[in-house]
Amino acid sequence: MKLIDQNHVQAELNKLIDLKVFVHLETTNGAYAGHHNTGLAVGAFIRNVPLQFERAKIVGNSPYRVGLKLAHGWIYAEGVTHYEVDNKGRLLLAGLNPEGKLAVALQISQEPF
Repeated sequence: MKLIDQNHVQAELNKLIDLKVFVHLETTNGAYAGHHNTGLAVGAFIRNVPLQFERAKIVGNSPYRVGLKLAHGWIYAEGVTHYEVDNKGRLLLAGLNPEGKLAVALQISQEPF
């Protein structure tokens, strides 16, 4: 993965507007992300949720926030620092701490993960 190029990520998001896509969204400060010493492990995880978004935006100054506007609401990931478009055309976004440990992931694909 490489550091976010805001213009490139926005262009990749724009390609997916109005298409049926599958989303993986994950946040964590526990389990395998032992870089937080809060005493409380929290996280959220969804995978292969089919949806369609009508608008997408990446905003901020590293770390970034990525939002997907749905017909009846929003999905967003905050703290995004890195991205990759893999050989299957999937947009993989991640928020990594300075040690490279995952804090947030937002992945979007036209096929299930």
